[in-house]
Order: sequence, then structure tokens, then C-alpha cells
Amino acid sequence: MNTPPPPHASPGFARLVALAAAACLLMTGCSLSVGSSGSDADAAGKADTSRMKVALVTHGGRGDAFWDLVRRGAEAAAAKDGVDLTYANDSDPAGQAELVRDAVRDKVDGIAVTLAKPEAMRAAVSGARTAGIPVVGINSGIDAWQAAGLLEYFGQDESVAGRAVGDKLDDLKVGHALCVIHERGNVALEARCAGVKKTFSGQTEMLYVEGTDTDAVNTALTAKLRQDTSIDEVVTLGAQFALTAVASVKEAGSKAHVATFDLNKDLVKAVRDGTVQFAVDQQPYLQGYLAVDALWLYRTNGNISGGGVAPVLTGPAFVTRTNVATVAKLAAAGTR
Repeated sequence: MNTPPPPHASPGFARLVALAAAACLLMTGCSLSVGSSGSDADAAGKADTSRMKVALVTHGGRGDAFWDLVRRGAEAAAAKDGVDLTYANDSDPAGQAELVRDAVRDKVDGIAVTLAKPEAMRAAVSGARTAGIPVVGINSGIDAWQAAGLLEYFGQDESVAGRAVGDKLDDLKVGHALCVIHERGNVALEARCAGVKKTFSGQTEMLYVEGTDTDAVNTALTAKLRQDTSIDEVVTLGAQFALTAVASVKEAGSKAHVATFDLNKDLVKAVRDGTVQFAVDQQPYLQGYLAVDALWLYRTNGNISGGGVAPVLTGPAFVTRTNVATVAKLAAAGTR
């Protein structure tokens, strides 16, 4: 008497499994386990339904296209990893710190935060760590993230970027550069201008303006350019301020050129037509993406980018008329 083959060797059984798998793909929340114990199946079910909660808390101002890119990158990573992402921002450091505390109270699984004003954020970040919530830094605070106890940092070394701009200005034979700081006390912005001054062989002068008021920025910059005709380069620290600077140069009747840190769609056009000489792109989309993905990797696999001792740099990348066409395509897609 022939013994029938075991079910796992049966062609009919194999076809049945294939059909079940195909049907499963058409259903939401379906999981299929063949030859698993009940405990394994239960564990798989829990893994499928568990969603990590991440809060991204920045100091970005409302309506700033730069932070829209950061958020877009974070949302792309969240979609890929199955993460529930919340985004909150407040340009006031006390308000930003309170948003971090809100995230702790919400019992999120991870927080990504900017440290534009490190001291103001110290207590809130410490509270998150005490609650056992991993925190990573992005964009601002490259000199403060380790002391604050953050796991990782994703961004541009602003001092390195500033020094690169200083070298670029020397190549362009600039004599007198005006570095426009649109937020007093922001460590990242201060580091940019300090870096420019360190390597630029000409004269570097700082101008502080109120970045939340475009008209005030234009008025202050125009007045400065009229007052000092020796200024032959205006260096701004944000794309929208570069476009304002272009208008100020024209109003003042100045011969100064304009260069900037950071990028947006309108700035790409300005580089392409030569209105702005160059831009330094720190890739904000990448910063947001890496921060969320890093928190997911830490929770699911224990990974720490940079080993917790070195930042992961996303810039500087120079955008000039020679490479702007490629960047323009990405900007149109909303990722640069």
C-alpha cells in the first residue's frame, strides 16, 4: 500500500497556498503563516500592527519653503517605514521646547529636533531622555547634540560650509562681503558667517535683520548698500532672503552680487538666470528623511548612524549655473 505524500509535498497543497497568498494581497491587514506555531503567528501579527510614533519638532517659521522640504523628506521616510509622523514647529525657543514636552506626554517612540538655541532646549530634551524616548538632531546644533545626549545628528557643518563659501568668494575676487543674519542668536547662522570670515581674505561684515519681516529686511539691506558702496557681495543665509537681497541691490543702485545658503524653487531660477551667483544646498529633504529613518532603524535594528560620535553630513553642495539644470528638475519634483 502506497503512503500518500505529506501535505507540504503535495502539488495541490502548494497551489492552495499560492491562491491563499494571492487572495491575501487583496485584503488589508491580512497575514499568512504556513508551518508556524501559534506563538510565532501571534508575534508576526503584533509586528504587522505595531506602528512607531515619531515627532519632528523644528524651530522653522511658518510658511518657510525650507522647512516644507524637511517635512516632505520626513513624510517620505515615514511612509516607507510605516511610521505615524507628527510635525510641529515654533520659531520661539520656549514654544519649541514645549512642543517637545507635548511629544513626551504623547508617549511617542522617537523625537527628531533642531537645536537652534541649544540651551533653551536642554531641559525638554533631557525630559525626553528620562522618559526613555530616543532623540536625534537635525539641521541645527552640530556642536551641541552630543552634550545634549542625542543619539545622532543629520545636517550640515555650518562652519565648514561657511569656510567653503569664503574660499568661493576669494575665487570670485570679491573684496567686501556683507553676511546677512536673519535670526540673532541662532548658532547655525552665526557659524555660517563666522566660517566665511575665517577663510575669506577680503572684508567680512555682519548685518542683523528681522527675518520674520520681509519689508524690514529689504529696508535695512537697501540702506546699508546705499551707505557703503564698497560692498560687492551680499551673502544671505536663506533662499528667500537672497531674493529680497536682489531687490535691495537694485533699489540701492548697488553693483553688489548676491550669493546664498539654502535653496528653493525660486532660487533655482535665480541661479539659472544669473541673478544669484550660487547657492549652498544642505539638502533639507535628506535631513528630514534620514532623521525619521534613523529612529525607525534604531528601534527595529539597534542601528546608530555615525556610531553616536560623528554627525552625518548632508552638505555643503554648491549649486551654480553649471549644474543648476539637474537641480531644477529635482526642485520641480519638490525634493530639492
